[in-house]
Amino acid sequence: MEDPLEQFAIKKIIPWNVNGYDLSFTNSSLCMLATVAFVVLVICFCLRKRSIVPTKRQAFLEALYDFVQSIIGDTLGHEGAKFVSLIFSLFTFVAVGNMMGLLPYSFTFTSHIAAVGTLSVFFLLLNIYYGLRHRGLGFFRSFFPEGMPWIMAPLIIPVETLSMLAKPFSLTIRLAVNMSVGHIMLEVFGTFIIAMKIFGFIPLFADMCIIMFEIFVTLLQAYIYTTLSCVYLSQAISDEE
Repeated sequence: MEDPLEQFAIKKIIPWNVNGYDLSFTNSSLCMLATVAFVVLVICFCLRKRSIVPTKRQAFLEALYDFVQSIIGDTLGHEGAKFVSLIFSLFTFVAVGNMMGLLPYSFTFTSHIAAVGTLSVFFLLLNIYYGLRHRGLGFFRSFFPEGMPWIMAPLIIPVETLSMLAKPFSLTIRLAVNMSVGHIMLEVFGTFIIAMKIFGFIPLFADMCIIMFEIFVTLLQAYIYTTLSCVYLSQAISDEE
């Protein structure tokens, strides 16, 4: 049986080392670029011939756009109008990245903490930036809610700070673990199909069921990741203490 974790190995395509820093172009980098290129091409294809009465491909893109808008409306309200493009890009990038990992000879970059963690930290910094921009110094009231006795400050402020810093960690672990576990199961059952030969139809059927379930999970995890990112952004710009 092959190592089911081998599919998550980072492989260098174009080695590049600068002053001791490894900046190599890897299979993970390639799949990220492929994901962005695929999303851009699909959008261009769907909007190639726009009309008042939408075609099927235009209707598909509009339905996807409306879906993302509904997420923003439920979490950010009217304040979310200026974030539509950003959140739409986030959802499509994560969703396509998740699904691309199901293709043969592809790579699931969303299963790596480094890739997802970088995206999560970026949104944490974005939350802080828009929180300060929208609320000014009032943003720091989030670390010590109004009405709390000052004697509790040494306890409440560190707890609230850790809570904020834990948000990107929770987003990262949730997405990376779910993507990793599903792909490991597919690898294990795929090995059983080859090993069992005569009774290989049993793990084959199980593998087909897992693939269908994994497709659902990839979209669900993209939805959860996007929704929680919007919720955290809403908390940062909210005027309520």
